[in-house]
Amino acid sequence: MATLTAAVIILAVLTLLNLFLLFGVLRRLREQTAQQSQDNAFTLPENPVLQPGSRVGAFTTTTLDGDIVDSAELTGDALVGFFSPTCKPCRAAVPRFADYAARFPREKVLAVVVTDAQDFSEYADQLAGTARVVVEPHSGPLSEAFAVAGFPGLCVLSDGVVTANGMRVEELPDRVPAHA
Repeated sequence: MATLTAAVIILAVLTLLNLFLLFGVLRRLREQTAQQSQDNAFTLPENPVLQPGSRVGAFTTTTLDGDIVDSAELTGDALVGFFSPTCKPCRAAVPRFADYAARFPREKVLAVVVTDAQDFSEYADQLAGTARVVVEPHSGPLSEAFAVAGFPGLCVLSDGVVTANGMRVEELPDRVPAHA
């Protein structure tokens, strides 16, 4: 009987040890899965907007101020930025974009907040001083004209042709030729 009791106790201890190890493995798998999901979420497209050398497609849209903007107004040097309230990197990019946009006349800067919801006011407030702000749904006229594939999507234009693009302000030229 003592042997049977000892065997049951040893099996119970081994079962508990196995259970603790299983919980540890499951926790580790969850952490790795969460990390992979986070890494995949930040896999950025090579070109978030039209590539340099590409001409912007035709568009007509309205700013939050009620001004009508179309592709014909993109003469000279211009700056366009695309942001989404659901995009984590956009939170840091919006203030940097606003600082960079100060190098351009306000009428030559478009900030496009792409959202299907009404959660754009934070970005609109930050951008209103240095840019004309447009809010449009996904696949709106500006998103289509600039072939937006990721957020944030930034580009510098010269007479309607993209001269530089990127997802960070640091990828844009330090000096803007006409305003340097």
